[in-house]
Amino acid sequence: MNTTLDKKLDVYKIREDFPVLKVKVNNKDLVYFDNAATSQKPKVVIDSIVNYYQEYNSNVHRTGHYLGTKASIEYENSRQKVAQFINAKSNEIIFTSNATESINLVAYSWGKENILENDEIIVSIAEHHSNFIPWQQLAKEKKAKFKVINITQDYELDLEHYKKLISEKTKIVAITMMSNVLGTITPIKEIVNIAHNYNAKVIVDASQSAPQMKIDVKDLNCDFLVFTGHKICAPTGIGILYAKEEILNDMKPFLYGGGMITTVNINDSEWEKPPQRFEAGTPKIAQAIALGKAIDYINSIGIDNIRDYEKEINSYLINKLLEIENLKIIGPTDINKRGSAISIFVNKIHSHDLGTILDEFGIAVRVGHHCAIPLHNYLKIPHTLRISTYFYNTKEEIDYFIKSLNKAINMFRKFL
Repeated sequence: MNTTLDKKLDVYKIREDFPVLKVKVNNKDLVYFDNAATSQKPKVVIDSIVNYYQEYNSNVHRTGHYLGTKASIEYENSRQKVAQFINAKSNEIIFTSNATESINLVAYSWGKENILENDEIIVSIAEHHSNFIPWQQLAKEKKAKFKVINITQDYELDLEHYKKLISEKTKIVAITMMSNVLGTITPIKEIVNIAHNYNAKVIVDASQSAPQMKIDVKDLNCDFLVFTGHKICAPTGIGILYAKEEILNDMKPFLYGGGMITTVNINDSEWEKPPQRFEAGTPKIAQAIALGKAIDYINSIGIDNIRDYEKEINSYLINKLLEIENLKIIGPTDINKRGSAISIFVNKIHSHDLGTILDEFGIAVRVGHHCAIPLHNYLKIPHTLRISTYFYNTKEEIDYFIKSLNKAINMFRKFL
């Protein structure tokens, strides 16, 4: 594992930690630019999963033997690492399967109790389906009003529109911290302050921002925050929900079963305190432990170093993209206003066709609507091609990508 780098990370040394980056695709070196969908895993994270199953595989909690005790300690240590990573308390961190489950947990457990007929739910048009559909469906079920914040011509959240939408009837605002399509960074603190003036809660989807930006839930003062492990060098199958302690204490369980109870009798049961109240059944033990190792790895590099590097290489990428004729960047071009998910649209060429050709060159990108159909409909763009870098990508890979993209575009332009 790399030691903390004070000023500038050594990307070539870091790449040695990721076995998959040595893979050949169509006899070409892999260029992995699909990090907004899922990041690659360093060997230390992979090894932690193998180590768990080989050396101390056991269920956690309520155990009297060595394996179970060690598994429990490692599992709860990971919870503590997550809490420190976002400046929360351990009992405010719930392990889930992913950000989608985390959001649905809030919609079900908090939303069904607190959203009433004619109440209001506010989301943005830029939300991933996971932070759009649960609230849309809850509004339908509860006969509440579902309101959607627009974006500006500069692809930023329209704060003036938000201020017009919110009212005393607003109960929750569901908002992304960084759009997975536009890359836009949302002014969360301002959104939270406005919402709290109306006694509304705020749930933040930090799935795109957690891998590359420092998050401080106390500073943001959000009520809920979610992210998913697989975008931050951890395995799939593990996510987190942060919620303020006082809110969790008032929430009913999402699932019922073992591990989330204190007592059970014939007529009724009593629930554990959070977070155990919301972790029924055998939890995601190996995945949670690996998430802790991934956070250790990220911390060893430094989240601020990652952010600085991402700004550097994405500024380089954006400038290269702007030179391509008939190509439009769907998102801000100011690197200080955005993250690393860069979506493009090339006139008269389907993004899926471009993605298929790029794969022939060994380049992995994402194509389609990126689980954001309402946003694409709003922009009147049927599909986009998304390039998303991470701290193990290089400028040489960007140069190769731009060269390959131009080749792919020219192939199709012959037939236009």
